[in-house]
Amino acid sequence: MTQFSANLGFLWADLPLPQAIAAAKAVGFDAVECHWPYATPAKDTARALRDAGLRMLGLNTLRGNPGENGLAALPGREAEARAAIDQALDYAAAIGSGMVHVMAGFASGAEAQAAFAANLTYAAQRAAEQAITILIEPLNRHDAPGYFLHTTDQASDIIRQVGAPNLKLMFDCYHIGRTEGDITTRFRALQPVVGHVQFASVPDRGTPDQGELNYGAIFAAFAAAGWTAPLGAEYRPQGPTEESLGWMKALRNPVC
Repeated sequence: MTQFSANLGFLWADLPLPQAIAAAKAVGFDAVECHWPYATPAKDTARALRDAGLRMLGLNTLRGNPGENGLAALPGREAEARAAIDQALDYAAAIGSGMVHVMAGFASGAEAQAAFAANLTYAAQRAAEQAITILIEPLNRHDAPGYFLHTTDQASDIIRQVGAPNLKLMFDCYHIGRTEGDITTRFRALQPVVGHVQFASVPDRGTPDQGELNYGAIFAAFAAAGWTAPLGAEYRPQGPTEESLGWMKALRNPVC
């Protein structure tokens, strides 16, 4: 049976984080994840997770200044990038989260590549002390034009360059579907470096029971490939989150 994680950056985004965790448990999610939980004290998040009996799978490093989308690939901003990495790792450790997504930011070129690799090396070394996995995620150029990391080939090259066993790929079916396609073939090729999977419909980032991608077939292919970890529901509900969950029952037991 397929397991699902609720991304609380989009689902129940109108609720305080502890209440959103409880809401996800109430409707049957197997885990939760989030974007930037830092306004909520870690002890409050940890308590809500314990009360719900859920794991927080992962969270993001801060975006930076207004208009920015991460710091780790920005040359000359290493001190800020590493402070954001430290903050995320400390929060993750305090709540028992096993993954941190290090956001690259808007950049390009060889200097950005070098900065990103150096900051990821720092992040992976620090994370290894706490058995935390570092994730990097290609973002599509429709939603995030100018983002440094935009293809899975680029991401896998960086993972190979850094060479840290706890540096993995966030395989987001929505972003990959918008830029590269061929989701199941690409997943099988990249599976050794995949750390987490997220999904939403293409092209509108809505519920997964509509749009261009057949998630029944995709999830069945993931299961056939041996993927058993929860899949992250990172879609934008149109209206109250509870009214957007009709897809869950059918996709729990997907059929090719």
